Amino acid sequence: MSITSIIFQALYYFLPAYIANMAPVLFQKLPFLDKPVWEAKLGKNKTWRGIVVASICGMLVFWLQKIAYTSGFTSLAIIDYSDFSIVLGFLLGFGAIFGDAVKSYYKRKAGIRPGERWLGFDQLDFVIGGLAFSFLVYVPRAEVVVVLFLATPFLHMLTNHIGYWLGMRKVKF
Repeated sequence: MSITSIIFQALYYFLPAYIANMAPVLFQKLPFLDKPVWEAKLGKNKTWRGIVVASICGMLVFWLQKIAYTSGFTSLAIIDYSDFSIVLGFLLGFGAIFGDAVKSYYKRKAGIRPGERWLGFDQLDFVIGGLAFSFLVYVPRAEVVVVLFLATPFLHMLTNHIGYWLGMRKVKF
């Protein structure tokens, strides 16, 4: 198996977590559950809406992957999607947002304000959370985990730049 195949398969597997991590920004204008989870420790940007939409997006993306798999699109799959329920998508999505919240807690403890950079942690928090929660039902091969840790910081910076250019983020990085 080529390194290119492993990279694309790893990214495809983790797609529910990637989308879940972006969901709170994409749905920030929705007028429901816009209450901070724990403003004193996590900041005002970690809301119940974010948790809900991230978890739902993780399940939805996984469900679409499952449909694609059963329809014959198997080249990027590292799992047999028909063997898993959307619970794996939920775990990837919820884990991603949980990892982000844990990072925010320690960011506030370190005196770093919301929106300020915390290099390394800002890029990998959701990967750690998504993987940790998904390990409850599936543990990917080591090379998949390595790819996720190496590729995600670059993808994170790219998507933040795109969000900035689209007017969805106030800062590029």
